[in-house]
Amino acid sequence: MILETIGTLFQQCSKTKAFCLHAAVLKKGLQSRVFISNQVLNMYAKCGQVFLARRVFDEMSQRNIVSWSAMISGYDQCGEHGMALHLFSQMQFMPNEYIFASVLSACASIAALKQGQQIHAQSLKSGYASISFVSNSLITMYMKCGHCSDALSVYANSVGQNSVSYNALISGFTENHEPEKGFEVFKLMLQQGFVPDRFSFVGLLGYCAESDDLRMGMSLHCKAIKLELDSTPLIGNLMMKMYAKSNFVEEVEKAFRLIKDKDVISWNTLISAFSRFDDQAKCLRFFKEMMKECSIRPDDFTFASILAACAWHASIHHGKQIHGYLFRTRLFWEVEVNNALVDMYAKCGSIGYAHNVFNRMSYHNPVSWNTMIAAFGNHGLGERAIEIFEQMKITRIKPDSYTFIGLLTACNHSGLVRKGELYFNSMEEAYGVAPSIEHFSCLIDMLGRAGRLSEAEEYMKKFPHWKDPVVLGSLLSACRVHGNMVIGEGLAKQLLEVQPVTTSPYVLLSNLYASDRMWNDVRNARKMLKGSGLRKVPGYSLVEVKGNYEKFTIGDFSNLRIEEIKNVFGTLNWPVDTVFSDDIT
Repeated sequence: MILETIGTLFQQCSKTKAFCLHAAVLKKGLQSRVFISNQVLNMYAKCGQVFLARRVFDEMSQRNIVSWSAMISGYDQCGEHGMALHLFSQMQFMPNEYIFASVLSACASIAALKQGQQIHAQSLKSGYASISFVSNSLITMYMKCGHCSDALSVYANSVGQNSVSYNALISGFTENHEPEKGFEVFKLMLQQGFVPDRFSFVGLLGYCAESDDLRMGMSLHCKAIKLELDSTPLIGNLMMKMYAKSNFVEEVEKAFRLIKDKDVISWNTLISAFSRFDDQAKCLRFFKEMMKECSIRPDDFTFASILAACAWHASIHHGKQIHGYLFRTRLFWEVEVNNALVDMYAKCGSIGYAHNVFNRMSYHNPVSWNTMIAAFGNHGLGERAIEIFEQMKITRIKPDSYTFIGLLTACNHSGLVRKGELYFNSMEEAYGVAPSIEHFSCLIDMLGRAGRLSEAEEYMKKFPHWKDPVVLGSLLSACRVHGNMVIGEGLAKQLLEVQPVTTSPYVLLSNLYASDRMWNDVRNARKMLKGSGLRKVPGYSLVEVKGNYEKFTIGDFSNLRIEEIKNVFGTLNWPVDTVFSDDIT
């Protein structure tokens, strides 16, 4: 009776009470009892203290099959799969079904096919292979090793097929890029009268989200609703991801609101989805809502996402609040959060704060260096960006494509044309990074700004496959600034050929003619634009006022405080009639 009571206590105790109970066992001298030692071992294993569990196991004077089973299972559950297999090879007892299931799970986790096949043969000889959870473990093992036909063979020969068997097949087929077979198994599962659970849907919904198969995903969503599974975080999170990839904004939030016990992944999926939709104001609102949920604590992914939203909005007020919260509540955060902080401060105009965060980082990955290089470059501090690049080389971190985009942008904004050209021409030879259209665009824009239009044109002839609308438009704009009609007209014709569906070629050509007072040609360019049926999207500005964002669009005077705005312009001695002309386009 006493032993049973102690056993029950061990099964119910938490990590904090585990040491006390073990101490009581040692004090009473009960550790020699195999039953008690097994309970202690099992308790430590389930609490994740596999090192202490192994110490108990090694100190046992006698061990039975339960001792070996608990230790092997403990290793498997704690991610020590190699140790689980090693201990299994030393076992002197005939394994039971629980041990077979644990070692097969370990084989699946590390794709140890050869060992898995040997254990399969052993389970067949001992008669355990037909037991449901052993056969299910075999199916999972073969699927994880990419042997779908062997998994099907196990399924066909098993006698205790259940929903777990079907789930293993469904997830296995989707993981092995055979989703059609996964859907066939799902249909068979329904035909056999089994009720799908949330794990039945995971693999299939994951495939629908990745492949943008919205029609099939919505069909699965309907089935999940009928089974009342859409309110579980596992299914709800996948539905949000699927709808986000298909740009179904309202459905994402609707799926989120239906989840009963939202976890941190639910909130992260929602915030990242609306960040994808460029609705950063809602991202911030959702983050505030999340912070009010006492049971949910933001993780590093949350902070990286919300800091990106602050950067997009140039909202240093919110960014500083989040930075302060990190200081108050966390001793350490991942490099991705630090990178997001650097980016946020830089895009909010506080390059000093950005550099300070960068210097305080204990570890820099390639993204850290690239972010700091781009930050200095965008602030016109080209020499500082080059200094960071030289420091990066000292640390032996290899520059990548993004590093050179940042460097070329820095050289462009600082007028360091010669250095920028040298970086472009040495990328592949010195650093093994092949130039792309993005690098070429930076080079052409840099030469164009410097007035070196002939050199830019030579590069265009040297790389004819990179006649991109952005590149052509950039150089055409430079021709307008520097008044080069000859090159400009030729570029405009090329631009009309490669980009006939936007207004940019017409507007740039019109501006080019206007800069040389060629008004007839300006009118012709405007007629071409009007005849194309295209319309230029008006520009706008966002201004943050007390945490809210006001949008001001060119030619739109519908703002409720428009009279106050006019009065402010008046106090600045701006001619109101000029500023608020109806001819603005």
